[in-house]
Order: sequence, then structure tokens, then C-alpha cells
Amino acid sequence: MGVRCFTTKFSELAEDNVMRCDEKFFSFFLKNHWLLYPETKGKTIQLRDILKWDYNVFDLEEGEEYKWIPTGWWYVDEDWEINDYQSVNLENCPWRIKYSMTNENIGISSLRLAKAPAIYFENLNLSDYIFSNWYYIFKIKNNWNRKFVLYVLRAKAIKKLIDNNIYRWIWISAYREEDLLKIKIPDISIEQQNKAIEKIEPIEQRIKQLKSTIKPVQEVIDEVFTREFWFNKSEFVELKKKVQFKTSISDFWNNRDLRNSCKFHRPSAYMLQQFLNWKTNLKIKHFLTEDIVLWAGVSPSDYDENGDYSYISMATIKNWSVNYEEAKSVSNEYSNQKIAKNIKKWDILIARSGEWTIWKVALVEEDFDWIFADFVMRVRLEWCNLKFAYYYFRSYIFQYLIEIHKKWLWNNTNIFPTQIQEMSFPKFSLSDQERIVEEIQTEIDKQNEIREQIQQERSKIDEIVESIIRN
Repeated sequence: MGVRCFTTKFSELAEDNVMRCDEKFFSFFLKNHWLLYPETKGKTIQLRDILKWDYNVFDLEEGEEYKWIPTGWWYVDEDWEINDYQSVNLENCPWRIKYSMTNENIGISSLRLAKAPAIYFENLNLSDYIFSNWYYIFKIKNNWNRKFVLYVLRAKAIKKLIDNNIYRWIWISAYREEDLLKIKIPDISIEQQNKAIEKIEPIEQRIKQLKSTIKPVQEVIDEVFTREFWFNKSEFVELKKKVQFKTSISDFWNNRDLRNSCKFHRPSAYMLQQFLNWKTNLKIKHFLTEDIVLWAGVSPSDYDENGDYSYISMATIKNWSVNYEEAKSVSNEYSNQKIAKNIKKWDILIARSGEWTIWKVALVEEDFDWIFADFVMRVRLEWCNLKFAYYYFRSYIFQYLIEIHKKWLWNNTNIFPTQIQEMSFPKFSLSDQERIVEEIQTEIDKQNEIREQIQQERSKIDEIVESIIRN
């Protein structure tokens, strides 16, 4: 693996107020490449000439529940629509989660994991929302068009500049707002900005219309399994809301670990397990070709970009599929020692730890050279349709089994192979499994076509904004 070297003076390092000395930032800093497009001619301005810091501390009231928005892509999507939030109050809200936004603000995520790096909310009532401190919150100044600024901040050129030069690792990939505000863009007239937005707004409407027709993949899977199982989901949902219930000491003896947690004995857990016991006598262990395997730890010295094998971790399967682009290569020496921990096509991977990833599942549909991680379980099955097994593992039915069986170990929740193999497996014929897979896949393909249309519309917006910036 190659090493890039540079020579400098302490006085030059001192020019940055936090004395960053990593090569990717420093070579960029020395060459003064803050200009978004170096070939741009004419007057330029910095983002600090457009953006004004505007942090508003949220005045939390005792006993009130608030909607906390982290910066993850699953909370705010590419069209700055809130998909989800976490409920917080004074009792469980850390001191740092305290920032509010108004409809006059633009929020910019400082984290690489954000799907929408810049957001704003035009018509949404934000009085009940709290935003993570990983958002930089600004107001627009000098009469720039706020929506145009938003799209400039989401331009691919800015993302590339941030990714390649000013991100740094502080237990998570982030950047400083001072660095963001140094970026230079052309000084674009308000007339040009307004004309661009006039072209963009009809495209936004088409995107909104297309998004209204999308059905989430999870919803597709859950609807099919609810129908095929003849499961009373509405009753199940109501039971999940029940937080107080009675049980007897003898109920604690119904498992070999003498589990006595509330979640393990809650009525919804009992209902689901009794239903599965009535519906099928099959368990996952009846379909295993070999024992479920885990554990192939890795250290920083084991990584090697020239290695033949890549390392699949929990983060690599967080989106219900194997993200091959995020996998890091390991040395051939390491992979030779861990070859028994390899992954083959049609293996199923299940994350076994982490409160936000423990239920994630991925089906390996590519035949590459991979080693899987210590917190991932490899499941190899036979005598069933493997895509059917994958969709079943993704269904809320199986996911709830993991929820009630996971254990707290040290400082995190965990699920183990001995627990997974004892979980129920649906009793469907191969032809029925194939029919179910075909139905789910057909609906997913339909949704993917809509998403592709949306992406094409977003690309049109990018082209409009970039043409204005470049010219």
C-alpha cells in the first residue's frame, strides 16, 4: 500500500486554527483549492458571505415529548422529508440534543452518513422538533435565494470537495463548519438564482408525485407474510402497546436460560410464539447445511488495500444488502488464516449485535472473495428457497423474535447462533415459497422503477444548478 509524503514547516501548520496535519487536508489547504470550480472566472465569494450561524437552543419543558431528528439518512431523505424521528424528553434527552430550527433556517449535516447533507422545511411546523448537534444551523444573508443556496450546498462538487479534503475522523467521519464556510463559489446574481428555481420547482412537484406512489420494501414484505400466515397483525400491534401484565414464577421456567425480562414474557411475545408453534413445527436448524458460524475479528494492521479478500462487517449490511463498496480489503495473510470464515453466493448474513443493527439481514447474491466479521452470523440453508428465507428473516414476524430473544451482554445487546437456530421457520411448500418470492420481487421491481424515475428527476436539478454555478 502506497504512502503519500509531504514536507512542510511548523509555521505553515499553524495557519490552520486546529493545526491539522493530515495529507489530504494539508495539500488542499496549501494550494488554496477552496474554490468549488477552479476554472471559474469572475468574482467569487465564500459560503460565509451567504450563511450566518443561527443556533437556537430548544427550551425543553418537563414532561413533554419531543421529536429528535438525528442526521442519519433514514430520518431525513434526499428531498428533505422527515421519514422518522426518536422521541425524547427532559429525562432521557442528553444535554447536547437541544437545537431547534425555524422555517427560515437551513440545516447542514456535518456527518458523511447523511442522505440529505443540506435540509430546510418550508411548510412543516417545527415547534415539536429537536435537531441533533451534528447539524450546522444557518440563516441566509445578502438576499440570496434560500432554495438555490440549498441546492448549491447539495451539489456533487461540494460533496466531492468535502469527502476528499476536509472530512476528518473523530470517532465518526465529520467536518468543521469553519472549513465548510471557507469554500468559494461564483457570485451569482439573484436574477439567475430565481430563474433556476423557476425551472426546478416543477421538477420538485414531479418528484413529490412519484414519491407518493412508493411503497416501502418493508411494507411490501410484511403485507405478504401477514396474509400468507393468516396472522392477526392488528391484535399483535395492540398487545405490543401493553406495558403492564401479570405472570407466574412457573412461566420463567419455559426457557433454558430462565429468562425473566419483561420483553421476553410480554403478551405480544407469547402470542407470536404460540401462533408460530401452531403454524409450524419446523425450526431454522432443520434447514442448516452446517452450524451457524461467527467470529473473525480484525485489527487495523490486518487491512491491506492490495489484499484479495474484503471484510464484511455489520456496517456493510446495514441496508439489508451487502454494500460491497464500503468493504475494506484485508491482507492475504489474514484471509488465508480465516478462510473458514469466507462467504459464498446465497449465504445469509445476520447482524448479531448493536441496538440499531442487530436485526439487519443480507443475502449474498454475488460470488466474490469475502471474509465476514466477528459480529455477523453466516447462515447456510438448504431445502428451501433462499430468497424466501431472506424475506422471512426481514419480516416483522422474525424481527420481533430477535427483539424478544436478544440479550444484554456487557454494554450491548446480542443474539447468538443457538437462539437463531431454534427459531420457527414457515411451513410452506417450495412452490408456495417461489410464488411468495415472485410476488414480493415483482412489487419491489415496480418500486425500484419509480425510484429510478425520481433519481432521473433529481439529476435534472443537479444539472440546472451546476450549469448556473459553472457559467
